[in-house]
Amino acid sequence: MSSSTVDDRADDRWDDGLIARRASERERALEAGEEPAEEAEDSLPPLGGQYGGSLRTRLDALHELVGLSRTRLANETLAEAGRVLDEATARQRLSARHTVVAIAGPTGSGKSTLFNALAGVPVSETGLRRPTTSAPIALSWSEGSAGLLDRLAVPGRLRRRPLAGGAADEDLQGLVLIDLPDHDSAVTTHRDQVDRVLGLVDAVIWVVDPEKYADAVLHERYLRPLAGHAEVTFVVLNQIDRLGGEAADLVLDDLRRLLDEDGMALGEHGEPGATVLALSALTGDGVGELRELLGRFVTERTAPALRLSADVDAAAARLRPAYVSDGQTGLGERAREDFAARLAVAVGATAAGEAAERVWRRSAIRACGTPWLRLYRWYERMRAHGSTDPRLQTPLEDELTARQRVEQAVRVVADDATRGLPAPWAQAVREAAARGADGLPEALDELTTSMGDPAARPPRPAWWPAAVLAQVLMTLLQVFGALWLVGQIVGVVEPGLLPPVLIMLGGIVGGPLVEWACAAAVKGPARRYGQEAERKLREAAAACGRARVLDPISAELMRYREVRDQFVTVSGTRSGARVTRLGGGIGGIGGIGGVGGSARWGGTRAGARLR
Repeated sequence: MSSSTVDDRADDRWDDGLIARRASERERALEAGEEPAEEAEDSLPPLGGQYGGSLRTRLDALHELVGLSRTRLANETLAEAGRVLDEATARQRLSARHTVVAIAGPTGSGKSTLFNALAGVPVSETGLRRPTTSAPIALSWSEGSAGLLDRLAVPGRLRRRPLAGGAADEDLQGLVLIDLPDHDSAVTTHRDQVDRVLGLVDAVIWVVDPEKYADAVLHERYLRPLAGHAEVTFVVLNQIDRLGGEAADLVLDDLRRLLDEDGMALGEHGEPGATVLALSALTGDGVGELRELLGRFVTERTAPALRLSADVDAAAARLRPAYVSDGQTGLGERAREDFAARLAVAVGATAAGEAAERVWRRSAIRACGTPWLRLYRWYERMRAHGSTDPRLQTPLEDELTARQRVEQAVRVVADDATRGLPAPWAQAVREAAARGADGLPEALDELTTSMGDPAARPPRPAWWPAAVLAQVLMTLLQVFGALWLVGQIVGVVEPGLLPPVLIMLGGIVGGPLVEWACAAAVKGPARRYGQEAERKLREAAAACGRARVLDPISAELMRYREVRDQFVTVSGTRSGARVTRLGGGIGGIGGIGGVGGSARWGGTRAGARLR
């Protein structure tokens, strides 16, 4: 039987021109000078609405999360979150007075029969021919749902409203009921329509029969992935008139067991979750109970928010691997110190300090030493090196080793920073470290050159002139004693061996004593001078490494912490200190097309939902 035949058969019960008829009545009342009667819906809230409470906070956080992550995550990873935000915006612009409920199920489960039983009159075609329903049929108990039905792409010829009984049914005012094609239909377009509409409705009534309630396709393709949407899900076991009372209870218990294995929370004992009940659409047994439940469900007008909150949960579960780390993340103080130490080794800070200390001591000894010993040392240097320049050129292999040490230091600190991070953010940190490492060896070389060689011109302490003067005096004593002796030998000076020998001996002994005293006195200042030179080079290398490597890494880690905090808000966890496990599975009703049975969700409880 075609849809047009159904329309003709129901002409005496249905009127698609209700808006035009009310407009005519309003015009007649104005012509008669009477005030038109106020419609019952005028007391309802206006079209559209604002999300409030935790849902508003979570949507804002999700929007911020997507914006902060676009340059770090692939578009495919953020696609589900973007879809949820788009759907939230689209649903917000439409009627907040209506609740859209779809009736879905497998072939022969009695969806259309239940649809007609809820309507009170035959609207949707029923029969043995499969598939019977080929396109979604909409039934609205009140006006103002055109925008919602346009969004669902329900054609105007398949939109229905009760002429009698519907307006008087106060409990169902605001309900928009959609009869869907079979989800297991052999026609591909029918399955595509089911998947598309299920991604847009506020709630779903799944109709199963005693034969197909355990169908693997139903559970793996729909119920298991939709477990997080339990609060906006009704599971109806139809055709219980074919079973005895005890058999119906057994089948219903088994259906509850399967739903529990699917991870779908059951709304029992006052807890939030899916509604499960048994009925017979053909005999009407249990239809009144379902109708009453739908009436309370529609009156509360929380279904759009509950559905959207579940979609946000699903998007958060899909995004979880991209934001939740395994353990503590970040750069600790020890890792920073190790990086600075490695750079100090690369630039030779310790060797430079030791060289500065040696040169300082050597300069002091050279300035305060005896001239004969200085002359001997000069001769030794000339013979050993062939040059008086104490500074030697750094071999090429040493320069290559320094570059390798810098690169190794960057790799180690990048590994420390990415330990436990999700893969996208670990990659971002490594890229930041690699960018900083590019040119870091050259920058360190320039830094060392600009600071100068601390061993080139060591400072001279204030007591050096006195020590030099004492050494000159000792030398003069030696010369004076020697000249006195020579004078005695040639007869110029009166003989007297003891005085010149004592003077000469005093100069000979006093010179080394002055040198030894200077060497002992210079140890402390030389050590401090070398340590200061090492400290300056270490700090300069650490500052260069911090600016080029650590700061970019810290910026990436800060960005990750920011998006992680946003993810905590999106996921709806109570504690901001950690992200609890949301369960595996796919994201949202809108993503069910082509989903396999491996995904599994945990039931979402009241704490993660908008109340």
